This record gives sequence, C-alpha cells and structure tokens, in this order.
Amino acid sequence: MCSCQQHAKPATEAAAPTGDAVTFQVEDMTCGHCAGTIKAAIETRLPGTAATADPGSKRVSVLGSDDYAAIKAAVIAAGYTPSPEPVS
Repeated sequence: MCSCQQHAKPATEAAAPTGDAVTFQVEDMTCGHCAGTIKAAIETRLPGTAATADPGSKRVSVLGSDDYAAIKAAVIAAGYTPSPEPVS
C-alpha cells in the first residue's frame, strides 16, 4: 500500500465496465497509484480480465472472470483489502 501524499496526479482510470462485471470495494485504495497497482495485479494474475479501479468511489470492477476468490487473492497479494463479498 502506498502513501497517497506522494501522488499529486488524480487517477485517470477508464469508466467502470458494464455488463457482468464483478464489482467490489477496496477501502484502502486511496489514490491513482493504488488503483493502478490493483488493476495490474488483477490483470496479471487473471489473464483475459479487464479491471477498472476508481479511488474516488473505492470501487473495482472486473470483466472476464466471475471467480471472486481469485480476484480477491490478487488484490490481497498486491497489499490491499477487498470487501469480503462483491457488491451489487
């Protein structure tokens, strides 16, 4: 996890995907750097997925996998704390 005081630029993540995305909260995602780290962790560990992360809403959405246990493990391995269950 990073210290968001180090980052001056706001996040420039794409809009959240629509459709059958798995969406969940990551309360300790505080800045664009955090969002990029989470996005990269998910997409690297789960090839074929597309993740978006918004530090403003603290929401992450993932297309291409409905395996929340694997998504959650990727986020935890990156040093962040995903919500226990996806949000609707």
